Amino acid sequence: MSTKATVLNTKLLICIPLLASCALLATPVQAESHEVTVKFTVSTADLDLSRLAGAREAYSRLQKASYIVCAHWLRADLQPPASFVGCYEKALGDAIRSTNAPRLTQVYLENHSPLEAEAHGIAAPVQVAAK
Repeated sequence: MSTKATVLNTKLLICIPLLASCALLATPVQAESHEVTVKFTVSTADLDLSRLAGAREAYSRLQKASYIVCAHWLRADLQPPASFVGCYEKALGDAIRSTNAPRLTQVYLENHSPLEAEAHGIAAPVQVAAK
């Protein structure tokens, strides 16, 4: 009789810590931030960005990509951005800045003010700024 009790107690001693660790692991974990980075690749390999027509096509593609990454129905975090326009303008501005193409910047400045460009870290080419 005491042998069975010892086996039963040993099983309980093993099960209780296992159950406690399962309960600890099963508790919900809260993320520290809801910030999600969404990347979308836009190819300009078929375009000549030194020509105005190529820059305009690249700008159009970047506009579409900016819309896609900020649209609430495609976001990976399932939450819409606080401001769609703010998200869109930031995505577009960051994309223009990262290309560092003078003609593309010129097209951007046809649709945005120099202050908006500056807010996104876009340096206006000298020939564009002179116009």
